[in-house]
Amino acid sequence: MNRIRKNDTVYVISGKDKGKKGRVLILNFEKGRAVVEGISYVKKAAKRTREDQAGGIITKESSINLSNLALFCSRCSMPTRVGYVIQGDATKARVCKKCKEPL
Repeated sequence: MNRIRKNDTVYVISGKDKGKKGRVLILNFEKGRAVVEGISYVKKAAKRTREDQAGGIITKESSINLSNLALFCSRCSMPTRVGYVIQGDATKARVCKKCKEPL
């Protein structure tokens, strides 16, 4: 079971965007990276591929290493570590280690 999932709110704990938070858009567990909304922007040269599309330099989100992200608990309003608790129907649920609330 992975600690970070798609659409989770995460907090950047190191790197050039340290202290920012955003929503996870894409996860790549094979490479250990994630694309987070509003984090790690890069400039890229884009070629005009269609008549209605403009070429030039575009800004887009780049991936960031999963080790630089911490899950953000909305109840604590702080980045937190993830704990797991087994529910009555033998399924695992993710909980905040600080406030013990489900994530």
